[in-house]
Amino acid sequence: MFRIIQRRYWYFGLSLAVIIAGLISISVNGIPLSIDFTGGTIYDLEFERADVGEFEIRDVYDELGIEDVKVVQATSETGSRFLVRSKPIPDTIVGTGEEDGNESGAQATQSRKEVLAAALESEIGPFEELRFESIGAAVGELVTRNATLAVALASIAVALYLIVMFRHLSHPGRYGICTIIALIHDVLITLGLASLMGALFGWEVDALFLTALLTIIGFSVHDSIVVFDRIRENASRMRGLSYESLVNHSVIQTLDRSINTQLTALFTLVAIYAFSQGQLERFLFWLIIGLISGTYSSIFTAAPALVVWENREWQRWFGGRRTKATA
Repeated sequence: MFRIIQRRYWYFGLSLAVIIAGLISISVNGIPLSIDFTGGTIYDLEFERADVGEFEIRDVYDELGIEDVKVVQATSETGSRFLVRSKPIPDTIVGTGEEDGNESGAQATQSRKEVLAAALESEIGPFEELRFESIGAAVGELVTRNATLAVALASIAVALYLIVMFRHLSHPGRYGICTIIALIHDVLITLGLASLMGALFGWEVDALFLTALLTIIGFSVHDSIVVFDRIRENASRMRGLSYESLVNHSVIQTLDRSINTQLTALFTLVAIYAFSQGQLERFLFWLIIGLISGTYSSIFTAAPALVVWENREWQRWFGGRRTKATA
């Protein structure tokens, strides 16, 4: 028989190492929030020239007085695709009028996009516009607040549901809290990886990432409930077993079901991911990571946490040496 629960500290150590690495990346690089959360303008450009430098694009923005410019080179066949993010550009920008053939140089008011596009084409060369989005700072703050509220409410709802569902067992609140622990485990791993991918490849956390994160929470909760439900069933059938053996036996019974169910979804996501690109590709990537993490945490984090709580093992963590000395 597999001794999954008996080796719980191995799995705790692995999870802790991954989470700490992610937290270090977040503290150093931060979480690269997109304009969906911060507000601003993003311009996705692909130039015909193959040797365009980031500094050339930044110079054009500086000449127009556009602040807080961040230029990231994106993957493309020509190697001249850039994602340019900046603070919100005013609705209108005063240009010289020369772009419209006005030789007198009289000032003319143009749309923000027309002036910027004309300046980029004049200074750097022809380009293809792939995306142009602009969101106000107030909208970004509203999205951030609603995102935080959605995750908090989802966590509270999950905990309350599990407390009601396992009310016939002793200490039903433990099942809800251990599910939240597994949920936080998956969220921290995903956020840490998001920070790392942002530092390495310029990926940003956008509204689709939030959708993926809420879906990951659903995966994590579903897997934990499957394991806990089997523990509940076995608790009345196997009264002679210790709690640790009961949980281990229950985890092993659900192991095949959990892995097979998640592999079915995983194969589908990987197949779609292989033929996708852009925002859809990143959305699927986060779903795949969350699916793997959710399956792992339900088996190797949530269930072992129940045993740690039942045995009050934290007393040995902090008082073990003192007990030995007294003996």
